[in-house]
Amino acid sequence: MPAGVGMGVLRPGVLGAIGALGALVLLIALFIAGLFLYFGARLVGIKDATIGKAMIAVLGGGILARVLSIIPVIGWLLGIIGYVWVIKAVFNTDWLKAFLAWLMTIVVVIITALILAAIVGLSLMAAL
Repeated sequence: MPAGVGMGVLRPGVLGAIGALGALVLLIALFIAGLFLYFGARLVGIKDATIGKAMIAVLGGGILARVLSIIPVIGWLLGIIGYVWVIKAVFNTDWLKAFLAWLMTIVVVIITALILAAIVGLSLMAAL
């Protein structure tokens, strides 16, 4: 029987490629999320904001929020506070600006999603 026949997609090369693709997708998603946080931080006037710091804040804040969110009843609130604390620490700012940067990030994401949905919707209507 030829090599690889009967193994399907469980060949080592395929699994390595899937892992590499997953890592690439994770890095792209981290960059995009960092870009949104960077825009949110700049909108609220955090002068020391960079995309690199924003990516660090997204990664650290996401991990901390996930860990804290497993606490019953108040975990979601502790997760938000933890995420804002990471933004505060990474950007070396105060609590209010960190919270507003987090909030503006959500607003920028929603506006971007609505714009993209409108563009896709108009494109689909034009195709008809």
